[in-house]
Amino acid sequence: MSYTLAIDCMGGDHGPSVTLPASLAYLRRDPDCSLLLVGLQDVLHAELKRLGADREPRLSVVHASEVVGMDEPPAQALRGKKDSSMRVAIDLVKEGRAQAAVSAGNTGALMAISKFVLKMLPGIDRPAIASILPTVKGHTYVLDLGANVDCTSEHLYQFGLMGAMLVSALESRERPSVGLLNIGEEEIKGNEAVKGAAELLRASDLNFHGNVEGNDIYKGTTDVVVCDGFVGNVALKTSEGLAQMIGTFLREEFSRGPLRKLMYIVARPVIAAFRNRVDHRRYNGASLLGLRGVVVKSHGSSDAYGFEQAVARAADAVRNDLIARITQCMKRTEVAA
Repeated sequence: MSYTLAIDCMGGDHGPSVTLPASLAYLRRDPDCSLLLVGLQDVLHAELKRLGADREPRLSVVHASEVVGMDEPPAQALRGKKDSSMRVAIDLVKEGRAQAAVSAGNTGALMAISKFVLKMLPGIDRPAIASILPTVKGHTYVLDLGANVDCTSEHLYQFGLMGAMLVSALESRERPSVGLLNIGEEEIKGNEAVKGAAELLRASDLNFHGNVEGNDIYKGTTDVVVCDGFVGNVALKTSEGLAQMIGTFLREEFSRGPLRKLMYIVARPVIAAFRNRVDHRRYNGASLLGLRGVVVKSHGSSDAYGFEQAVARAADAVRNDLIARITQCMKRTEVAA
């Protein structure tokens, strides 16, 4: 299956110095993929030439004359920059020239532009940001991670449906388990929106586990964890901060004197394996679910390795026909209702 991805090369903290090497790295590992590199054409052509990839037949540069700033208000990016690299990449998906778009740019702007250009799938009210977090059993998918601060019970229920379809498509699991993040496992716990969502999920044909708590995320209790964007974003940033703190503590403790430095040499393979397991770059790339097209958001500060993982997530969604799966699920839900 051959397919094409649109890459917003100007987005993120580092722009083409990261997005282009990452795109080339992914291209080398996937012979079925072609890339449309979107951005300031003179800048992109010069960087491709420097990297020795200016004659790569599966790469094409698509000019965009504007760039959305990382701190730019979403409304300003949507209305005032119609030729931004972010907007052009999303337009390529709408036009069918690309099957997915990847950007490390401003999250709010990407969400606003994607929703405006691509529109929502039938039965979905709001898009949700879904990503992966590591667990003792492997990993779990969590949504929403920041797109929707205030959610109704119906929104949370829809997130559960989309999350289950995401895992089913990417992990080949027929009935992935779904948990609802709460302050306790008991049904009486939580605010009205969460309790209402639990009722909807319990009445659905999803494999609903019930309420889960914060520690269940890392236990791998369920394949999918559903929450509103406020809670999800706090959980995500807390996780990243904790991992960085543990890494800092390890470096400090192993640097306290010659004996500990010697111990570090002995323990280095174990420490390297640990760092690899908790390396947030491996899990980079959040899907914007609920849109009529595949859009993946990379962390803005990602290096080339991290951005490459985001491109790989977009490719997985395309190869596994994620949009069609969510659409079919919503149709079955409507019939059941």
